[in-house]
Amino acid sequence: MLDIKDFSIFENQSSFDFKGFLLKIGSYWKWFLASLIIAFTIAYQVNIRKEKIYGMQTLISIKEESNPFFTSNTSLVFNWGGISDQVNGISTILQSRSHNELVVDKLSFYIDYLEQGKYNLVDVYGAVPFYVEIDKTKGQILNTLVGIKFLSANEYEIRIPFENNSVSLITYATNSQSSTAVEPTEFVKKYKVGDQVVLPFLNWKLQITDNPGFYKGKEYFVRFKDFDATVSRYKNISVDADSKAGSILNLSMQGTNKARMVDYLNSTVRMLIKIQLDGKNQFATNTIRFIDSTLVNMEAQLKTTGNELKSFRKDKNIYEVEDGGAKVSEKIISFDLERDQINRKIAYYNSLKTYLNNSVDYSRLPAPSVAGIEDPNVVTNVSKLIALSTQRSEMAYAVKSEKIFKDFDNQMKAVKNVLIENITSAKSALLYDLALVNAKIGESESAIKKLPEEQQELLKIKRKYDLNDNIYSEFLQKRNEAEIVKASNLSDIHFIDPAKDIGGGLIGPKTSVNYILALFLGILIPLIFIFLLFFINNSIQNTDDISKLTKIPLLGVVGVNKGDVSLAVFDKPKSALSEAFRTIRSSLQFLYKKQQLSGAKTLMITSSISGEGKTFCSINIATVFALSDKKTVIVGLDLRKPRLADEFELTTEKGVVNYLIRQNSLEEITNKTQVPNLDVILSGPIPPNPSELILTDAMKEFMEELKQKYDYIILDTPPVGLVSDALELAQFSDVTLYIVRQNYTKKDMITLLNTRVKRGELNNISIVLNGFENKAKYGSGYGYGYGNYSNGYHEEELKPGLLKTILSKFKK
Repeated sequence: MLDIKDFSIFENQSSFDFKGFLLKIGSYWKWFLASLIIAFTIAYQVNIRKEKIYGMQTLISIKEESNPFFTSNTSLVFNWGGISDQVNGISTILQSRSHNELVVDKLSFYIDYLEQGKYNLVDVYGAVPFYVEIDKTKGQILNTLVGIKFLSANEYEIRIPFENNSVSLITYATNSQSSTAVEPTEFVKKYKVGDQVVLPFLNWKLQITDNPGFYKGKEYFVRFKDFDATVSRYKNISVDADSKAGSILNLSMQGTNKARMVDYLNSTVRMLIKIQLDGKNQFATNTIRFIDSTLVNMEAQLKTTGNELKSFRKDKNIYEVEDGGAKVSEKIISFDLERDQINRKIAYYNSLKTYLNNSVDYSRLPAPSVAGIEDPNVVTNVSKLIALSTQRSEMAYAVKSEKIFKDFDNQMKAVKNVLIENITSAKSALLYDLALVNAKIGESESAIKKLPEEQQELLKIKRKYDLNDNIYSEFLQKRNEAEIVKASNLSDIHFIDPAKDIGGGLIGPKTSVNYILALFLGILIPLIFIFLLFFINNSIQNTDDISKLTKIPLLGVVGVNKGDVSLAVFDKPKSALSEAFRTIRSSLQFLYKKQQLSGAKTLMITSSISGEGKTFCSINIATVFALSDKKTVIVGLDLRKPRLADEFELTTEKGVVNYLIRQNSLEEITNKTQVPNLDVILSGPIPPNPSELILTDAMKEFMEELKQKYDYIILDTPPVGLVSDALELAQFSDVTLYIVRQNYTKKDMITLLNTRVKRGELNNISIVLNGFENKAKYGSGYGYGYGNYSNGYHEEELKPGLLKTILSKFKK
C-alpha cells in the first residue's frame, strides 16, 4: 500500500533538503515503474491500432496564356486578359465550398469503400474489385455500413443490420435528407452483378472493375456519408505558394488512402482548369450561341427564297429574262448588303442598351463583331464588361468580403456608363449612313421599275436570295472564326507535378510522440498522486517536523516493529529496534543524573491519542531497564482502555484499581513476566470514576510503596489529548515521555502539547518519535535507518530482492 512517510511540507524553504526530498521520492520507484509500464502499454496499443497517415501533393503553375490565333486583326475580341492577383484568387477557389462540391460530386467521394482490418475498418478506395453506380434522384441509407459479400464472381449478398424502426436517407441530387421505416432486424438479400438494386433505402447498380483480381468469398463495406460533411472535410486542402516563385502553388492533403488523395488532388486541379478555361472562352461561347440562333432563322429564309427562285425559273428562258438587268441587280444587292449591315449594327446597339439597363449579369453578351461592329471602344468595353461579370460570379462562392463585390460593381458600372455613351454616338452615325444607303436604294429601285415585269420579278426574288445567302455565309465565317479561337485558347493553370503514388509519403502516426507522451505521463501521474497525498497530509513525518513545531527535546527515534509481538527488545535483543530503546535508556539516565535523583526513578509515558504506540514503548523501555539488572515495574494506569494484559498474556483481573479501593495489596496485584527483573501491575477492572481514584491518597501510598521495591517505575498512562488522567499523574513522575508516531500524530497535537507545557501541566517532558521508517535510507541521526552501514551490528530479517525472488521461484 502506498504511503507518504518521511515527507515534510515546505514550511521552512531555507532549510529544505532538496536532495533528500528527491531520494525520498525515488523510494517509490515501484509505483513509477508500474505507471510507466501501463503508459507505454497504452501508447503501444494506440500506435498499432492507428491507421497510417500519408501525405500527397501536386505542383501547379499560374501563367497568363495568350491565344496564338488572336491578333489585332481578329474580329472577335474575347481573349480579355486574366484577373488581378490570380494566385490568391485561385488559392481561395481551391478551398471554397462550391468548388469542392463540384469535385466531390464528380468523384462521388461521399461513398466510402471499406474493409475490416485487424483492429478497425480500413478505407480501401482504389483497391476494391467493384464500384457502385447510384441513382442520385433516390434515397440512399445514410451513415450505415452496407456489407457486401461476393458469393461468386457474378453474385453478391447485401447485409444491413437495422437496430431501429427507421433509418435516415440522403438524396444526392437535391442534397436532402429523409427517413424510411424498416424492420429492426438484419436485412440480407442476394443480387447479380450489374442488376439494378431498388429498395426503399438503397438504389444502386454494382459493377466489377476492369482488373478485379480474386474477390470470391471476400467481404467489403459501403457507406454513404453526408454530402456537406464530406465537402467540409475536403475543402481543408492545403494550398501554399512557393516562397521563391509566387506563381507556383503546392497543393497537399493528408489521409489514410493514397489513391483517394491522388484522385482528389488531380481532379480538383482539372476542375479548376475547366472553370478557368470556360471563363476565358465565355466571350467566344456567347458569340457562337448568338450566331447559332441567328443561323436557324437564316436557313429558313434562305430555303424559302431558294424555292421562290426555282419556281420562277420553271418554264422560262432565264437567260433572256436576266438579260438587261444584271448591272442594276448587282448594284442594288450591294446596297442591300450595306443596309443590312447598318440595320444589324443598330439592332445590336438597341439590344445591347436594353440589356445593359435591365440586367446585372453581363457574362452572356455576344461579341459586337457578330453585327459587324469594329469600333474599338465598343469592342473593348464589351469585352471588359464580360470579363468583370464572369470574375464576379466566380468570386461569389470564393470571397465573402462585401467591399470586394462593391469594387467590382463600381468598375462594371463605370464601364457600362462609358459603353452607353459609345452606343449613343455610334447610333447617330449609323442612322446618317442608313439614310444615305436608303436614298441610293431608292434610285436603284426607280431604275428597276423601267424594266419588264418578268425582269422586275426575277430581280426581286434574286435580291432576297442573294442577301440571305451573303448574310448566311458571313455568319458561318464568323462562327468558324470563333470556334478556332476558342479551341486554341489555353488555361492559365498548368500541372508541373501531378499527384502520384510513387511509394512512401508516410507521415504518421507519430509513434515517437506517443511514447514520449507515455514517458511524461508515466512519471507525472504518480508524481502528482504522491504530491497530493503529501500536501493534504497533516501528520508528523520526521524529526524536522518536530523540531519546527516545538522546543521540547527529542529524546529518541523508534523504528517500525515488524514482528508479531510487542516484546521486541526481549525477542530480538540485537536488532536495530532494540538498539533504539537502549539509546532512549541512556538518554533517560542522563536526565535522571541531571536532576540528581537517587533511589527509585519514575517515568510516565503518554501521548496525544490512542494508537501512537504508548504501551509498546512502555513495555520495551521497561525491558531494557530490566535487562540491565534493574528491578523494573510497568504500571498500567490507563484505567479506561487497558492493554497490558493482552501484551503479556495475563488472565488476572486484579490491578491498580483493586489497590486504590483497598481491596488487594501490592503483592497481590503484582505479576511476574518472562523478562527477568520485570514485573507488571495491570490496571484492573474499569472503574466508573478513574480520575477521582487517581486523586486519592491511596495513589500516593501506592507510588511510595513502589519506590521502596523497584529501581524503575514505568507508568503507562492514558493519552493527554483525550482525558486528564495523565495530567494528574504527572506529579508522580520524574520524567515524562511524550510518544509521537510517524504519519499518525497530527501536527495540531504538538501545538496543544506546547500549551500544556507552557501552563506547567507537564514538566521534564521529552518526545520520542515512534514507528519511524525512512524508505529512502535518508539518515535520521538516531540510530535507525543507516542502511548497509548497520550490517554486522544488528540482526534483521532482510527481505530478498525482487530479482532473487523471481530466480528462486524459477529454480523451484
